[in-house]
Amino acid sequence: MKEIVTGKPIFGIDVTMPGMLYAVFQRTPVMGGKAVSANLEVIKAMKGVKHAFIVEGRPLPNNYPNYLFEDAGFESGVAIVADSWWAAQSAREKLEVKWDFGKWGTQDSAENAKKAQELSQQPPARTLRQDGDVETVFKREDIKVVEGNYVFPFIAHGTMEPQNCTAHFKDGKLEIWMAGQIPQTGRTMVARLLNLPEKDVTVHIVRGGGGFGRRAYNDLMLDAAWISKQVGAPVKLVWSREDDIQHDYYRCGGFQYLKGAVDKDGKLIAWHDHFVGYGEGNAFAHDGGFNANEFPARFVPNYRVQSSVMPLGLKTGALRAPYSNSTAWVIQSFIDELAHAAGKDPLQFRLDMLATTPLVEAAGNNRMPPGLNPARMSGVLKLVAEKSGWGNRQLPKGTALGVAFHFSHRGYFAEVAEVSVAANKKIKVNKVWVAGDIGSHIINPSSAETQVQGSVIDGLGEMRQEITLKNGSVVQSNYHDHPMLRMSEAPPQIEVHFLKTNNPPTGLGEPALPPILPAVCNAIFTATGERIRTMPMTKQGFSFA
Repeated sequence: MKEIVTGKPIFGIDVTMPGMLYAVFQRTPVMGGKAVSANLEVIKAMKGVKHAFIVEGRPLPNNYPNYLFEDAGFESGVAIVADSWWAAQSAREKLEVKWDFGKWGTQDSAENAKKAQELSQQPPARTLRQDGDVETVFKREDIKVVEGNYVFPFIAHGTMEPQNCTAHFKDGKLEIWMAGQIPQTGRTMVARLLNLPEKDVTVHIVRGGGGFGRRAYNDLMLDAAWISKQVGAPVKLVWSREDDIQHDYYRCGGFQYLKGAVDKDGKLIAWHDHFVGYGEGNAFAHDGGFNANEFPARFVPNYRVQSSVMPLGLKTGALRAPYSNSTAWVIQSFIDELAHAAGKDPLQFRLDMLATTPLVEAAGNNRMPPGLNPARMSGVLKLVAEKSGWGNRQLPKGTALGVAFHFSHRGYFAEVAEVSVAANKKIKVNKVWVAGDIGSHIINPSSAETQVQGSVIDGLGEMRQEITLKNGSVVQSNYHDHPMLRMSEAPPQIEVHFLKTNNPPTGLGEPALPPILPAVCNAIFTATGERIRTMPMTKQGFSFA
């Protein structure tokens, strides 16, 4: 702790050794693209530059163009190696590359959105889950039907420490220094790439300045190892912020077309979701699918989730609270819509749903076993209602409370956000209350509290982040157009409460994040009457004060 707060050099970017060179790598800006030629002689003549060469890359390992933990792919590009990182990066500014962008060179986010809208009007490609008969319910005249179309974007991890890796290939053996979340798969990948026995590859794990899923992918290990072998010296490969934003394994975007029905008593009786995502055939893009067994599955008698997919030429992957970070926003926002349509208090509406006797899964089916325990979720909902004074506080005009919950990564969390919205749509999150159930024992209470507070801040930042494609390339490049939450925009107080229960303890890095986005959006609706159905919220004119 002392080393961290006093800025000691203990992170991956601090690694150094005798004779070490520094590398930058201009990757293909379009997935699957290939460097055809470059002005290498001009680059080699620049001050401090030792080497410059084209990296051919390696064909993608399978038919579907996506990258998995087990095989990150090895992309084509141009490597520049110099006696300082600044020299390598300065030379890169003069680099001219002729690219063959291949099949994904025309991919465009606006066209993908248009295609999703077309697919939503067509019969879904497949049904992921079906209980009861939603179509019969929707034809009834004694019900109220609500429809809402939700859009969530690709987003980047934006770790504070850019990606980096140091490699030293010598005498047929390789050593690597890197901050990795799943380093053992990287070791296997590097050994395969360089045709080495795994026993001849040694990986030294160093601290990383943020991971959130990004450092689970070991693509930099491949690049650094290849470059080191080519130049015959230890090499530290460091990405610029632009590299980091434009060559991520992005949280996958998607589109959800929802329809629900409440009866005259205000009870939710039907739910339909047509999820339009990315993939091919029956395969979703990596971490871009949808779990049809998520709540409210089993708690609505007539429930159907269907799906269609469209191709994607972009690397996607896990981002803190994978799947859940987008799913919770969609589901809990639409539940809020249904609660208002039913004329019910949004928190009580959720408690009523949880009090419904859940459907029992048929024995021997191939669905995921039911996860959410309604008693545990009701417990945290009641706790957060008590701590936030839900229903018992008078708030000024333009200020409102919003509530949401989500079960994910074995954690039960409910959150209430107090949000003020000015006439110009500038929002201020005044306070957040969090109630969580992660079992019977918390070893480090201070760390647990800060994990939750960090999750809330992380989730708020996602409300204005977006990655878009134009001509196959990522448009955004740095924090000016993929912003992180500023200190001045964070809630002044995030109040954390844990409900100790007689259950085995579970983890905490993921499950506190998902509910914050819908809680804030639901508060905005209550304060303004405007429902946010498209992220980032700036698309509907909202921004942090």
